[in-house]
Amino acid sequence: MAFKDILVHIDNSPNCAARLALAIGIAKQHQAHLTGLYVIMHPYYKPEHESNGLMAADAEASFRQETAQAGIAAEWLCVDWSVTGVSMTEIVNLHAYHKDLVIVGQTDRSSRKGDVPADLPERVVVGSGRPVLVVPYAGTFAISGKRVMVAWRAGRESVRALSDAMPFLVDAQQVCVLAVNPPTAEEGPGRSCCDDITTHLSRHGVDAKVEKFAAADIQVGDLLLNRAWEEGCELLVMGAYSHTARGTLALGRVAKDVLRHMTVPVLMSH
Repeated sequence: MAFKDILVHIDNSPNCAARLALAIGIAKQHQAHLTGLYVIMHPYYKPEHESNGLMAADAEASFRQETAQAGIAAEWLCVDWSVTGVSMTEIVNLHAYHKDLVIVGQTDRSSRKGDVPADLPERVVVGSGRPVLVVPYAGTFAISGKRVMVAWRAGRESVRALSDAMPFLVDAQQVCVLAVNPPTAEEGPGRSCCDDITTHLSRHGVDAKVEKFAAADIQVGDLLLNRAWEEGCELLVMGAYSHTARGTLALGRVAKDVLRHMTVPVLMSH
């Protein structure tokens, strides 16, 4: 089980190099084809600049150089979209439909430049129908298969995330299933709410340990990130719950908190 077709969103932000390096590492590990997607938008309220093409050319040169040095199968895709009313997120989602994994960058709200929308990660998680790996804007990262943490809450989104992350889980040396505020009503004598999921993982060759926490005075998102950091995890896997806000789907509070404060790469599925 492996990812064979990966899409990484490319832009001109300072943290894009780390995002690309992580994407290349995953593609190499899984012998996957990597597509770099660069989107040029033309908002009606901004004049067109020749620099758009120059920035795209710089990004393409870097992508081709890095992927060639890594020896992976790669493709550069530059979408120059001039039709107003269509967002960058819609374009990314369109190309994500036929990929195994989508990689995007966390939004750096303290230093936003360019045309990448602040809610791009959230909208790709909600709209792509694919597992989305969000890479923090600060730091460099690698997913080498050492430690992975799975945030578990019995429900559709957690199930999707667990299934989508299986290529990472089967390669991991250590997997921790973390249940925050787990229900107790359906547990029988001596039975944990996570027994079934750890049994399921064991049948895939994944030996997972279970941790249960009660989050009374701390936000769930903060608890997940703190535990992932303390355990030295390379990856946090979680389902992304959503609700309807102003007629559109929006991520729940926990997912939003994680996207804002993440310190490790996070695989989200909706």
